[in-house]
Formats: sequence, C-alpha cells, structure tokens
Amino acid sequence: MIQILLAEDQGIVRQGLKMMIETDAEMKVTGEAGNGKEAITLCESGRMFEMVILDIRMPVMDGLEAARKIHERWPKMKILMLTTFNDDQYAIEALKSGARGYMLKDAEPHELIRAIRTCLDGGLLLEGQVAAKVVPSLMERQEVKAIDIDPSLTNRETELIRCIGEGLNNKEISETLHLSVGTVKNHISTILDKLNLRDRTQIAIYAIRHHLV
Repeated sequence: MIQILLAEDQGIVRQGLKMMIETDAEMKVTGEAGNGKEAITLCESGRMFEMVILDIRMPVMDGLEAARKIHERWPKMKILMLTTFNDDQYAIEALKSGARGYMLKDAEPHELIRAIRTCLDGGLLLEGQVAAKVVPSLMERQEVKAIDIDPSLTNRETELIRCIGEGLNNKEISETLHLSVGTVKNHISTILDKLNLRDRTQIAIYAIRHHLV
C-alpha cells in the first residue's frame, strides 16, 4: 500500500482529493494536514509516507517552504505540488524546493493518479499547461549552449541527463539506453557528484538549461 500525506487547508477540497487518490486500490491517504507546519509535524511523528502532496498556498507555512524542509530532512520522500495557480514562477520554485511534480487541482482523477505514480517511479511531471510556460522560462533565465556542458561528463552520462530531462523514470531509462536499473542508479549518483547537484529534479533542470531536451 502506498501511504500518502495530503496537506490542503480547505477541508472540502482535501476530502475531494483524498477520494480521487483512493480510487486507486494501491493508494491510501494515511495523513492529513491543514498547512505545511502540520505536514512536517506528521513526518516527525515517525509515520511512514512514500509521498507528500502539498497545496502551495496554505496558512502558517505554505507548500513551498514545507517542501524545502521536508526534502532536506526526508530526501527519499517524493513531493507533488497541487495548486490552482497556472504560474511558471510557482512551478520553478516548486522544482527548486525538491518537488517531483506540479499539478493543477482541476486535473482529472486518472491524471492525478498518473502524476503520483510518475513521481514515485522517479520521473518528473509537470502538468501540460504549466510545462508550456516553465520550459521557455527556464531557457530564458540561463541561455547555455550544449558545448558548455561540464567536460567531466561522459557521453553516456549526458544521454542519461537528457532522459531525466524528458521525465523518464529509471526503468524507462534502462530500456532506452539498454542498461540495467542498477547501472542507471549508479550513473545518477556519479552525475550528482560531478555536477554538485542535490537531486534528480536539479538534473532535469540542468538538462533543460543546457539544451539537452
């Protein structure tokens, strides 16, 4: 059973999201919070969550601050941001905070389930409308040519960075590059060390900024 922590300040919306998530028999919302601070308290309680879903705008502590704190303290926990705001700046900040996905609240149930599974499988997911804004914005922020890619990267590592930038999970990368999943994981660890990056999300941003996707 996939255990999920759901943080949303509006009770009615939170219950609706819970019902949508639990249409998948393998998923269960085992923790509920009305703000980011409550979400962190639940994480500190020792309860096990594979994923936390955070609303961006909440009282006391918003989703972005909560995401940063959760990612720093529990880096293996996947983070998905849910919001009513189709805004590229929010999405970029969410990715910087450690989120693996950014979805709008008006998504269909099957789209939300797909987003959760993609994040859990190690992929990166941006809702279509958001992605259309975020990718050009990232490219405008730092125009870097492909030749400026770190020279210590091997061709295989560059290929793997491209795959991550395209949102592929480890299994999909292994099939695309004809590598074992274990080898893919080893390459990712090496890439993080070489580029001094924190996580997979930052690799995806690196891929976009360096025109690999």
